[in-house]
Amino acid sequence: MRPVSEGGLDRRSLIGLAAAAPLMAAAAAPPDPTEVVRLWPGRPPGARADLPREQVVDRIRTSGFQDRFVTGIGTPLMTVFRPSRPNGAAVLVIPGGGYIRVVIDKEGFEVGRRMAAAGVTAFVLRYRLPAEGWERAADVPLQDAQRAMRLIRAGAAGFGIDPTRVCAMGFSAGGHISASLATRWDAPVYGPVDAADALAARPDLSAVMYPVMTVARPYAHDGSRTALLGPAPTPEAEAAYSPDLHVSAAAPPTFLIHAWDDPVVPIENSLAYLAALRAAKVPAEAHLFEEGGHGFGIWLARGKPAAAWPQLFLGWAARRRFLGTAA
Repeated sequence: MRPVSEGGLDRRSLIGLAAAAPLMAAAAAPPDPTEVVRLWPGRPPGARADLPREQVVDRIRTSGFQDRFVTGIGTPLMTVFRPSRPNGAAVLVIPGGGYIRVVIDKEGFEVGRRMAAAGVTAFVLRYRLPAEGWERAADVPLQDAQRAMRLIRAGAAGFGIDPTRVCAMGFSAGGHISASLATRWDAPVYGPVDAADALAARPDLSAVMYPVMTVARPYAHDGSRTALLGPAPTPEAEAAYSPDLHVSAAAPPTFLIHAWDDPVVPIENSLAYLAALRAAKVPAEAHLFEEGGHGFGIWLARGKPAAAWPQLFLGWAARRRFLGTAA
């Protein structure tokens, strides 16, 4: 006879349910939106003979929730999350992944759904990775981010958004891209390909979430630094690609979060950026949580003070008259 638990299930059934739980969670996950926007009309800038071959990996069996990442990105794109009650605001969501992958669920689609629930049209960016065989490799992520901002504005009427209310929100390495947009939106990192490239790439608001910021040691995230600049970057390259060294008064108002106990990207990255924003007199709001670790997004922040960040961001954006009336 099988041993039976107090709830009436035998031990073998309980073990089977525990093993199946991640798959059950995946089955319950909302379907992905089908609306995507390709960034480039042909081959992306700096493409060589063979484009990378895209691969999507789901870490659900180890993470316990749908947790996909993408590599081999030869066709960068945006996935569109349209709200049921749009308020005219838009956000370009830029996931992290250490510049060796793009984490599309916990720092992408989950955030897109949360923003859309607040009336904000969200565009989750799937950007190219610098170490996958591109010319001007270190500029490839910023090329895609600039182009994405311009395409959002070019399509504003069709998306039902106000082109003067577009935020760039980036996580970890995506935070480095968001900060690069905020400080180098006008850098000529690619040649114009169509009329959209006449539009501004500067975000109206910027959000940097536990960001990679400096690529100089001792506070650099070594994996991102190597993927972006190679194993032995020069001091000049480190300075060129550290957004905290390029903040000007023209940078957009900025929202920033980081956890004090982040073991991957030291909090000094955010502190340096915050100090640079203050020195340039750029309006900013920062929330530094005692607990949270790194890469918490929405799912992994549950039960921690850091779980408040989406509402804190939306409250800040509302005070800046970014959200309109429906949020």
